[in-house]
Amino acid sequence: MKKYIVVTGAAGFIGSCLVGFLNQHGFTDLILVDEFGDAAKEPNLAGKLFGEKVEREAFFDWLNGERPNVDFVCHIGARTDTTEFDYSIHQRLNVEYSQKIWAWCTEHRVPLVYASSAATYGGGELGYEDRHDLPYELKPLNPYGVSKNEFDKWALEQAAAGGITAPPFWAGLKFFNVYGPNEYHKGRMASVIFHSFNQIKKDGFVKLFKSHRPDFADGQQLRDFVYVKDVVKVCFWLMENRPESGLYNLGTGKARSFEDLVKATFAGLDLPARIEYIDMPEDIRDKYQYFTEAKMGKLRAAGYKNAFKSLEEGVIDYVRNYLAKKNYL
Repeated sequence: MKKYIVVTGAAGFIGSCLVGFLNQHGFTDLILVDEFGDAAKEPNLAGKLFGEKVEREAFFDWLNGERPNVDFVCHIGARTDTTEFDYSIHQRLNVEYSQKIWAWCTEHRVPLVYASSAATYGGGELGYEDRHDLPYELKPLNPYGVSKNEFDKWALEQAAAGGITAPPFWAGLKFFNVYGPNEYHKGRMASVIFHSFNQIKKDGFVKLFKSHRPDFADGQQLRDFVYVKDVVKVCFWLMENRPESGLYNLGTGKARSFEDLVKATFAGLDLPARIEYIDMPEDIRDKYQYFTEAKMGKLRAAGYKNAFKSLEEGVIDYVRNYLAKKNYL
């Protein structure tokens, strides 16, 4: 009997890269879940192998009708727009939909990996430890981060109530700043590398936000940038190894500056760096993270041994082999 792997958000950035990675490892009986009406996302799945495509809003009815033999669920789909301030949208898509995924996995004893976010950590005042007591103290800076933290707290509460209220294995991955192929459709929410590449091709220089804090120089705002190829490796490792359930950070563990990021983008094009600094839009100034850095000890202690690409390695690969050639992963 076929065993399926479900990937939600399958037509999106990280989801489609995960589908490709699973294909490379021989997994083709995939159930892809997303809103498939967006033509801009169609190239993300071109040439990829799967068993079924199911619209997001029809997914649970489809499960009840088809009763597929699901081996694992990778719940990557979410409303990820940090500039969407209508919390009801995030509540429906990031909290309530995820709760339904969790409940189905619990009832059918199916392991689950789901996408959380470093946005849960807010301004970072409480650090970036993936401890299970911390979500109850965190104050995310935008509705997206709030919704991800609310679901993390809910998941922890279900797990604490005993095995019958949680999947047999689960992991909530707090993605830090993920970049890489298949984000062409993301518009304003695409990575700084994507926007920098396009600015360089158009104008020959890159605009970066000025710092509006005295303790950070312009361009020295720091983030933990992680290459999507490393992200999908971790998802696959968790699927295969199933260590202790819980929340796990997923970054490189090394914060780097936006200036470093842009210089690496120029290097990928064999060009000298030209950077101009502009004022940050007022609507995001008080909700802007100036520093993020994943504490990766928990995932390492769970047994994950693979190295993460450095910023320069990841950016240059992305620029030369994907952006410059308009390739997909």
